[in-house]
Amino acid sequence: MDWFPFLNSLRIAGISTFAVFFLGIFAAYYIARLPRVLKGVLDVFLTLPLVLPPTVVGYLLLRVLGPKRLIGSWVLATFGLKMTMTWWSAIFATTVVIFPLMYRTARGAFEAFDETLAWSGKTLGMSNSAIFWRIRMPACRQGILAGTVLAFARALGEYGATSMLAGYTPGRTATISTTVYQLWRTNDDRGAMTWVLINIGISALVLLAVNLLEKKQRDTERGVA
Repeated sequence: MDWFPFLNSLRIAGISTFAVFFLGIFAAYYIARLPRVLKGVLDVFLTLPLVLPPTVVGYLLLRVLGPKRLIGSWVLATFGLKMTMTWWSAIFATTVVIFPLMYRTARGAFEAFDETLAWSGKTLGMSNSAIFWRIRMPACRQGILAGTVLAFARALGEYGATSMLAGYTPGRTATISTTVYQLWRTNDDRGAMTWVLINIGISALVLLAVNLLEKKQRDTERGVA
């Protein structure tokens, strides 16, 4: 059995999750401090990929990153790199698709944070960065970890935007989701079902991890109360 789709899906999901972990956290933290109107506009813009069909997201990315488009043509002319139809092209697709999950989860965790803890840190002479990393992040860690796990699971199963931006080439760009579709399209139901079961198993483990994190957070909140 060729395990390339599994390994490729893991590296794509891992890299994109690493990226949105920091992007989502800092976007949620700083946007929460903006005026209401500006915050609302940015919130709609950043959350839009969550409700758009993945194929629409993929199409919009192609309009930007395609070899004949503004950014894609510049990268191709400058560095000789195509930003589409490669395995790492899928990273752009999955990053855009999963960013809203991380952003909204982090924002919810920060909004639930008890600001009196930050004020207490300021009275002790702590800087804003020290308060963020030593007080705010530890207090919000359960919610942020849950968002990270959900983002990783979503990236692992992404199909629509990935198939449009990276396509399907065995041994080069194939992922679990695109492999399932190609095997089904070629009437290889047994092979497709094998990858479906693998994906279901991974998803079940991810959901179990999220449930455990949420239970731990509820137990912590009850202990504090």
